[in-house]
Amino acid sequence: MSKLSPISNAIQTDAATVLKSVFGFDQFREGQKQVIEQVLSGRDALVLMPTGGGKSLCYQVPALIFPGITVVVSPLISLMKDQVDGLIASGVAATFINSSIPREQLLDIYRQLQDGHFKLLYVAPERLMQLDFIDRLHSLNVSLIAVDEAHCVSHWGHDFRQDYRLLGQLKRHFPNTPMMGLTATADIATRADISQQLALQSPFVFRSSFDRPNIRYNLLAKYKAVDQLIQYVKDQDGSGIVYCNSRAKVDELSVKLAKQGVRCAGYHAGLEPEIREKIQRDFIQDNIDVIVATVAFGMGINKSNVRFVVHFDLPRSIESYYQETGRAGRDGMPAEALLLFDEKDAARIRQWISMGENTERHDIELQKFAAMEAFAEAQTCRRQVLLNYFSEYSAAHCGNCDICVDPPKRFDGTQEAQKVLSCVYRLGQTVASQYVIDVLRGKNHKRIVEQQHDKISTHGIGKEKSDAYWHNIINQLIHQGLLRIDITQGATLKLTEAARPLLKSERQISLAVPRLALDTKKTRKSDKRYYDRALFAKLKHLRKTIAEQDEVPPFVVFSDASLADMAEQMPQSEQQFLAISGVGSTKLERYGERFLALISNHLNAPG
Repeated sequence: MSKLSPISNAIQTDAATVLKSVFGFDQFREGQKQVIEQVLSGRDALVLMPTGGGKSLCYQVPALIFPGITVVVSPLISLMKDQVDGLIASGVAATFINSSIPREQLLDIYRQLQDGHFKLLYVAPERLMQLDFIDRLHSLNVSLIAVDEAHCVSHWGHDFRQDYRLLGQLKRHFPNTPMMGLTATADIATRADISQQLALQSPFVFRSSFDRPNIRYNLLAKYKAVDQLIQYVKDQDGSGIVYCNSRAKVDELSVKLAKQGVRCAGYHAGLEPEIREKIQRDFIQDNIDVIVATVAFGMGINKSNVRFVVHFDLPRSIESYYQETGRAGRDGMPAEALLLFDEKDAARIRQWISMGENTERHDIELQKFAAMEAFAEAQTCRRQVLLNYFSEYSAAHCGNCDICVDPPKRFDGTQEAQKVLSCVYRLGQTVASQYVIDVLRGKNHKRIVEQQHDKISTHGIGKEKSDAYWHNIINQLIHQGLLRIDITQGATLKLTEAARPLLKSERQISLAVPRLALDTKKTRKSDKRYYDRALFAKLKHLRKTIAEQDEVPPFVVFSDASLADMAEQMPQSEQQFLAISGVGSTKLERYGERFLALISNHLNAPG
């Protein structure tokens, strides 16, 4: 192994010192040190790390070592504020510039920038690329430019933004300043496009594992989905996000959850900006536990203690799903992702994509959605499917998804399949799945009697099984290509050619025993750390009190992971408190006395 040069040794020492003294971490995560060294040497970089994987430190640590200022391109106002709040809580001079800042405050920020007061400046791409702003930056000593959410620059990405395309001009304005692109979600085509669009010069590319081992991936067949959601959310502890594809569904679900006693709120673009902002701040401040939202919510959320994410509707791409589920467990503590899946939803989404105005993106979006469907339909380890999509091939099962924890049981489903297919055929392939189920179960609804479908041979042949059971069987037959949904005719079921030999008993079929609910004994997330839960609850209460006094989110004071570490290690001196993960010198000075006093009182309490 070659020895580090004196320069590399100096970089290593400075970076490690900054990491511990400012951010409170004893060691770098995978890849952080390599990226930091390359950037400090003046090289461009492309960093691909999962949400919660430590991307921010890849530019925040160099920012505190470089002599000048680091400019961070960030897409959303709320994200900037949360990150700046966190940096200030750690004793870092940071600020942001966006449309929410009054003119007098903006002028004051400009003055402080000229005086060299700040080490990090967060700014939106549309503001950054204004010529007068570029001119202003030329008067500063810009040491590094970091482009967060860099996948937004690529038309291959799932969240392409026109404003980001202009960022490639930055290299022309600052040819000698290292630039860093950072993203958690990029396939091979998107990665190459990011480098090209940002005009990165021979960048150092680091791609860490996309795996988020602390997240448990669960899927349920969507049936009576509102009841499924209510039961799931009531079983959870802590903050969560529920994603829906429509504003109407957001409003409906948030009201129904609230009626069940869940502290929640709905969030979508149809609400007034000040209402959206208040809801988002209440969620970040832990004043409400659950946000029901369209995908417009969350990209700007830096909240580390989200414990679960539910997709009530199917996302359009693996990238979207990965990014949205990645908002859970950013502190490294156990978290869950639940996807409710219905083949009818999938058929509707395919139709919506095909009807989109941007015809150039149809094929790309349909291809990405097909991959999302494959993930939902998988009967093998979900994490393997997810990682394989990002070209991270894994031979081992993860042991932390519903398929691994509670593997699907197989059975000879030939008779069940024949009952369904025969019923669809006898109903003339003119009805949707629920009508087929009603006939199979022997219902005598008005329409069934009027159409004399109570007289056909398949009426009542499946009455011993539930609606949810047959719904699951139908979905499996669709997955296996024996049925298709005709979305142009009211989601009616149609037989395919592959159904013919099965109906004629010329072949057999294997199906999975329908899973109608999560087995919570098997699938409940578990934290293998043994810490004092009672002390943890007290520490959370103190954190909330301090956060309200300081007007910052609770996780800015300390993450759940730091509190769990305190509840496990129970530090009783400043030196021991400084050894807690996430405790730097500034946080020791600001919060150490109160937390140490609480821990001491807990240990000395009678009984």
